[in-house]
Amino acid sequence: MSNIEEPNLFQLLTDLGLEYKDIQLYKTALTHRSYINENLGKNITQHNERLEFLGDAVLELIITEYLFHKYPEFKEGELTSFRSATVKTTSLAETSKQLGLGEYLFLSRGEEKTGGRERPYILANTFEAFLGAIFIDQGLSSAKGFLEKYLIPKIENIIKNRSDIDSKSKLQELAQDQMGITPQYFLISEEGPDHDKLFKMSVKIGTKTFGTGEGHNKQEAESNAAQEAINNWKK
Repeated sequence: MSNIEEPNLFQLLTDLGLEYKDIQLYKTALTHRSYINENLGKNITQHNERLEFLGDAVLELIITEYLFHKYPEFKEGELTSFRSATVKTTSLAETSKQLGLGEYLFLSRGEEKTGGRERPYILANTFEAFLGAIFIDQGLSSAKGFLEKYLIPKIENIIKNRSDIDSKSKLQELAQDQMGITPQYFLISEEGPDHDKLFKMSVKIGTKTFGTGEGHNKQEAESNAAQEAINNWKK
């Protein structure tokens, strides 16, 4: 769907229960940088990275306020851990995918062919950009309502299952306990400019690859690889 039609975007906003004033904001939120580069000269000048920057700050504020008021029994460090688990790449990508945002992305043909609509970091960034668009278009209250409906419900299970605990630590404990082997991480690829690097890492236990993950630094990519390995453990 690289040449998205406006009626589809209207339908997306309707399906998500969102009112809107400026639909162009949402189109920008769904426009990946690669699409701009491939369509020079077509008066398409804005991609979603500025909205992503804004949405990231809005997201952190709303989740922090929610945790502060909802869970007075937890200390600062625990609240920080819960927030990190809620807003990490894999969590946002999962929610973005559930909302179908990837289906509406403007992507270059190259990104399209390499599975850009399914890439966790693209989906997570799109979620933040979309939230930024809601904030600009409708204000903080609407942005909060959107998160309360689609992201905040995850928090209860995160706390109940303590899934905020670092995935690398959890995988190491699991691997050593059940297999007597320490997981090892390997760099698969590194691409992009210095200010926007994308790393892809794999995690092996013995000779078998249990998971892969992407991130804007090696630590994030390793963490995402470990989480995938945990998800794949029974397989």
